[in-house]
Order: sequence, then C-alpha cells, then structure tokens
Amino acid sequence: MTRKTVRIAMNGVTGRMGYRQHLVRSLLALRDQGGLALGDGTVLWPEPVLVGRRAPALKALAERHGLEHWTTDVDAVLADPAVDIYFDAQVTSAREEALRKAIAAGKHVYTEKPTATGLDGALELARLAAAAGIKHGVVQDKIFLPGLLKLKRLIDGGFFGRILSVRGEFGYWVFEGDWQGAQRPSWNYRAEDGGGIVVDMFPHWEYVLHELFGRVRSVQALATTHVPQRWDENGKPYDATADDAAYGIFELEGGVVAQINSSWAVRVHRDELVEFQVDGTEGSAVAGLRTCRAQHRSATPKPVWNPDVPATEVFRDQWQEVPDNGEFDNGFTAQWELFLKHVHADAPYHWDLLAGARGVQLAELGLRSSAEGRRLDVPEIQL
Repeated sequence: MTRKTVRIAMNGVTGRMGYRQHLVRSLLALRDQGGLALGDGTVLWPEPVLVGRRAPALKALAERHGLEHWTTDVDAVLADPAVDIYFDAQVTSAREEALRKAIAAGKHVYTEKPTATGLDGALELARLAAAAGIKHGVVQDKIFLPGLLKLKRLIDGGFFGRILSVRGEFGYWVFEGDWQGAQRPSWNYRAEDGGGIVVDMFPHWEYVLHELFGRVRSVQALATTHVPQRWDENGKPYDATADDAAYGIFELEGGVVAQINSSWAVRVHRDELVEFQVDGTEGSAVAGLRTCRAQHRSATPKPVWNPDVPATEVFRDQWQEVPDNGEFDNGFTAQWELFLKHVHADAPYHWDLLAGARGVQLAELGLRSSAEGRRLDVPEIQL
C-alpha cells in the first residue's frame, strides 16, 4: 500500500460551509478513515493548507484539528509546487479573481458556486482551465443527497412514466438580526457584495434540474426583497439591497415544467427545508434532503372536491417510503472523493467549470427575467 499526500489549499475555510462541510465532514473525515483508496494500492492522504484573511482564526482552526499548515498569503500558496489543488469557498465577489490566479499557477481547482458574478467571467474561467490543461470541478452537492439519489433511482427505473412537472419548495425564516441573530452572514443581503437568493440558489436548481430531468430551456422569474432592513453581525441596521425570495418557472427539454420557490422569508411547513414533488403519468414522488416518498398510479386515491364537508382522508399517509437500499455518504464528501479520483486516477468527472457556468447563466437570466417581467430563453453554452 502506497500513501500519496495531496496538499490542498483551502481558501475561505473559516466560513460555515467551508469549515463544516468541506474541511471537517469531507477532507478530515477522509483522513479519519485512513485516506482515500484508489483501488490500485494507492491511498490518497489529504493535507489541507488553510488559507484566509484572519490569521487568529486560521491558527485556531489548525490547532483544533492538529493541522500544520495555514497562511494569509494566497500568492505564496499558489507559488508552492507542493500544493496540488486549490479550493475556494470565499464570498462570491472574491472567487473569480482567486480562481484565475490558481489556474494561471497550474493548480487543479475545485470551487463552491457560483463560480463568478457573471456569465462572461464564468465562461472565461472554463476556457482558461481548458487551455491550461488542469482538472477542475464545481461543488454540486444536492444531487449526492440521499433524498435526490432515491428520486434518481425512481427516474432510472421508469417509475414515473412520462414526467410532467416538478415543484420545488426551498427556504426558511432567516432572522433579521435585531432580536435574534441571523443564521446567514449579512453580505447575503447586499447586492453590492454578491448577495441575493437568485445568485445563491439558481445555480443549485440548474444542476438539479439538468441532472435529473433535462436542460433548462427557458426561465421566468420574480425576485423580490420581502424584508428591506436587517441587522449585521455587529448589531448595526442596514438596507437589504439583494433579493431574499424568488419564484421561478423553468421549461425543460422534453416539455417538463418546473416551478421552484426559494425564500429566506418563509416559515417551514414541510418535512424538510427543501422538497421536490415530481408528477408523472405512472406515479409521483416527493423528495427532500434525506427522504423520498412515492405514490404509484395503481395506488392513487380518487379524491373529490367538496368544500362543504371536512376531509376524510389523510393524504400524506397514502404515500410509500422509498427504502434506502444502501448507505449514503455525506454529499460533499462523496463529490470530494470523485474529484480527487479524477485528479489522481483520471476517473470520469463532468461537474466542471462549464457546468458551473450554466448555473451562473441561469441566475443571470433569472434576475433579468424578473427585471424585465418576461420569460427568457436559456441558450446552450459551450467553450
């Protein structure tokens, strides 16, 4: 057994997502299990290099997890030939420039989304990466979640027949920050800092719809700011200049129609923070992050609309739980494993910077659709 150390520069790891999901739940989890076996006698050993702007926070993280390497000097890390991969989980507004530098330095890149603040920048990153001959990937974690993996199993098994529609509900109440602390950083609500729920969530919806049901062909969206004033991390009030809710209709290849509501100003009355209902000629299913329930055509009840009498059926009880039929890893961990195998064993991988650019494109067109009050076509992009 040969152990190969893979040094990974992790920029933005002091943030909630970078720290919890990418460092602790992914790379440190791989170390805890002894590394990532490639199947040829080689085991990859991730060696994180923590990168960020706040030295005390980086030092504290390194000490907490017994890591040797941390720095605030991004350029020095990119110039280090021992660093194999650059990972970015910074705020959106800082990501594009950092990725450009990493590509120019010849590093393989793996990044959170959106990859850039606009489609032109996202496409340029994909072109630069292709020209440099590096491996590149974009986090598309939702399709690795247990609920959506079960949903895909139903799709692949022909359960739905002809799929007609998809209905998605995502969101929760993010406190304004005055009498209870907000669950999201304040920059999310400032458009000038790259905030907004369309920019944040439409890239997710693009790859979920694309991977499971087909490419998005058109979008019609209404983005709005329901809560116009919030309070930042220091308790100071500020004007929310970014959208905190978006209501979108997406036409997909093959005629499937998807409706997805995204909101940070909604109280949850569903089983999970995100749920997708898929209806087809032969059956329907509702999938969340972890669970999936289905109802086949043969088991579909025959309700009759009668507002004069109370409902006599408990409709939720008429659905069947889709079994796990296996063990599901953390979605972020699963994609990290695939990307590391792609880099070091040339395993297939298609969640690249071009895929990330499609997400940026959908967000950009969604905001434009809202501003212009009309449906817009989503052209197919390529390098």
